[in-house]
Amino acid sequence: MLSLIKKMNCLLLLFCSLSIGISTCAHAQEFPPKKTITMYVGFAAGGGSDTAARIIARKLSDNIGQTIIVENRPGAGGNIVHGTVATGPTDGSVILLGSIGPLSIAPHLMKLNYDPAKDLAPLTMGVAFPNILVVSSDSSIKSMKDFIDQARKNPGKITFASTGNGSASHLQGELLNVLANIDTTHVPYKGGSPAMIDLLGGRVDGYYSTISSALPHIKSGKLKAIGVTSAKRVEALPDVPTIAESGYPSFDSSNWYAFVASSKMSETLLDRWNLEITKVLKDKETVQALNEHGLYPLPSSREDLKKYIAKESQIWSKIIKDKRITNE
Repeated sequence: MLSLIKKMNCLLLLFCSLSIGISTCAHAQEFPPKKTITMYVGFAAGGGSDTAARIIARKLSDNIGQTIIVENRPGAGGNIVHGTVATGPTDGSVILLGSIGPLSIAPHLMKLNYDPAKDLAPLTMGVAFPNILVVSSDSSIKSMKDFIDQARKNPGKITFASTGNGSASHLQGELLNVLANIDTTHVPYKGGSPAMIDLLGGRVDGYYSTISSALPHIKSGKLKAIGVTSAKRVEALPDVPTIAESGYPSFDSSNWYAFVASSKMSETLLDRWNLEITKVLKDKETVQALNEHGLYPLPSSREDLKKYIAKESQIWSKIIKDKRITNE
């Protein structure tokens, strides 16, 4: 009898342990998490990524019935916050609107404290948007043809600004150098604001700017847009030709922001975030709000985003290697 009681007690303890484990697992995968959700952005407020994040977060918060805070963590071209999320909470309470730089470019330029391909799990593509090559309205450059012609006549003297070494705006300038066989000089800045200030002040000849940053200055007449970096024209500036239309058909480069999370998050939560975010990216009001800022939502599967990031990484790796680009 004593032996039987001991066996029953052991079975009871085993059952309790299993029950606690199941309960803990279920709690860990609870969606939405009961605590406030943070959507990180790796750049300062007011830019394209911040604009996209806030538009998407509002609708997403309404849909899931949970507060979502957009938190800006600028620094090192977005690499710092990507590392933070890679090692951060895995309970579904933290997601990141990641960017082309840290996910596809930075690994070829510097040593990171995280591996984007291993430590960050793709959720869905967020938005894509081209840059536009803009010049001062006071400049003698009035078109892409003028820009190329002057660059050929004055090798190394025509300058273009970017948001930093290895940034999308830098590599787009280098891509044009390769395709047009010209030599323009790159001038890196620590962000879009100082680059724009110097362009407006006439201290650089051109700048591969985001549409949202340049549009107010274009409308005021201070800047002139001469080329769109994507293969198609943009609705916000329908009269501005693409660089591809200007004689370089293979030129097709867009910035993009994609949603990622810690790769240690459960598959259940990763799939749920994909479902909820893609639902928002297909919402008509959200699409319209994003389009007004020159941002184009591109909801995708997790696997498609993974393949896209790998493809982009391969393209920019070659440019970085061929042009001997460094982050210094």
